[in-house]
Amino acid sequence: MAVITLTINDQMVTAQDDQSLLDVLREQGIEIPTLCHLEGLSERGGCRLCVVEIEGSNRLHASCTAPIQEGMVVHTHSERISAYRKMLLELLFAERNHVCAVCVMNGHCELQSQAALAGMDHVRYDYLHPDLPMDASHNLFVLDQNRCILCTRCVRVCDEVEGAHTWDLMGRGIHSNVIADLNQPWGTSESCTSCGKCVQVCPTGALYAKGATVAEMEKQHNFLRWIVEGREKQQWSRGER
Repeated sequence: MAVITLTINDQMVTAQDDQSLLDVLREQGIEIPTLCHLEGLSERGGCRLCVVEIEGSNRLHASCTAPIQEGMVVHTHSERISAYRKMLLELLFAERNHVCAVCVMNGHCELQSQAALAGMDHVRYDYLHPDLPMDASHNLFVLDQNRCILCTRCVRVCDEVEGAHTWDLMGRGIHSNVIADLNQPWGTSESCTSCGKCVQVCPTGALYAKGATVAEMEKQHNFLRWIVEGREKQQWSRGER
């Protein structure tokens, strides 16, 4: 495993060549906003909040999927990046119906938190106000498409950790939606194990437990690291004594 030297915000640092740029930035104590990223899941690079500037390139790069290279020069919090992140957050709020005051995740929502950290106090774009359904057919959980930001955390945790692959995406662009199995009611899914992992990793109020009221739903992600590390160490293999 080779050691690579790169410059981040005018500071020279070293890292292992198999690390992502996001890993290196966080190792250096640099706060980088993310929504689709979650440790223990594969990277998607979809939300784009973790973008950084890399000298020699005109475009912004998602640090979660950007490989590091020898001599790379990175800037993480320029005016351009801050404006871009704020614009992305405004577009996320405008695309669906994120009314925080009546959401079960109010005060615990990652989208809401990132907007506050970015100083987003209004939305400059027209709200689309799509007419999206809710699926309360499951006996334990609810899916509210209005709150979904299409981060695919639920899809990835169901596939990569639970192994059920109940969730997937259907449609393109603004017509994309998370679906259970072949677009059937969640409560009729034969692949769903009712484990609740998808609910816990969802960053917004798109997935929540039945009975949760406004500002009452708090989610925990720490189980994911425990499961992934346990599998890597083969702690639960049959041959272990």
